[in-house]
Amino acid sequence: MPISPSQGSSAGGQTVNVTGVNLGSATAVHFGSKLATITANSASSVTVTSPSGSGVVPVTVTTAGGTSNPLNFYYIGAPFKSALSTVAGPLAGGNTVTITGTGLSTASAVHFGANTATPTIVSDSQITAVVPAGAAAGTVGVSVTTAGGSNNGFSYTYVDTPTVTGFTPSSGPPSGGTAVTITGTNLSTTQSVTFGGVAASFTVIGDTSLAAVSPPTGDGAPGPAEIAVTTLGGTAAAATQFQYVSGPNI
Repeated sequence: MPISPSQGSSAGGQTVNVTGVNLGSATAVHFGSKLATITANSASSVTVTSPSGSGVVPVTVTTAGGTSNPLNFYYIGAPFKSALSTVAGPLAGGNTVTITGTGLSTASAVHFGANTATPTIVSDSQITAVVPAGAAAGTVGVSVTTAGGSNNGFSYTYVDTPTVTGFTPSSGPPSGGTAVTITGTNLSTTQSVTFGGVAASFTVIGDTSLAAVSPPTGDGAPGPAEIAVTTLGGTAAAATQFQYVSGPNI
């Protein structure tokens, strides 16, 4: 007498199908000491809605001819999430987040607002998921669905791709040290600023501007250098290049 599925939420409400023979006159299906609600019945199967419970309980079917042999049903508690490794990322998604907690081994979905990702189960205490694309920039709730139910409690913020619209001044010495104001959009989550691939120190002024200090060139020589800004939403480069220029020599 197979039972499918053989596990479900401790809150009950799981649709469970029990198959076998001589089941047509089923009058009761017990999950341990609790009665399940019969929703469909035939000679070869009984479909029920599981009652609430915990642990492992025997499932039996009672008909006019007696009570069947027991089958085990495993109650699973709702998952608990303790940490989300990354709380923000690009609107296009594609980055991987790690969720830690308990009761995650039966995770079937991770929801980012209205969008769903399929998790990779590492252990009962850890899963990973590739963030799906968002509908719009902003914060959405994150929930995990397992055989034991769902658990909310975390938020994830989708961040728009940045733009760099300009910078001033446009040049400075190869030795670096020039204070440069960079303007654009969606700059508030800036993670790095580079001049020709060399990291520069910077300060976020607001969503539309940064203050950076040009680093020395790698070879000490003058020349053009692309200014690139990387935020949680992605990377953007200025349309024109910063010019490292040598000072006068007489």
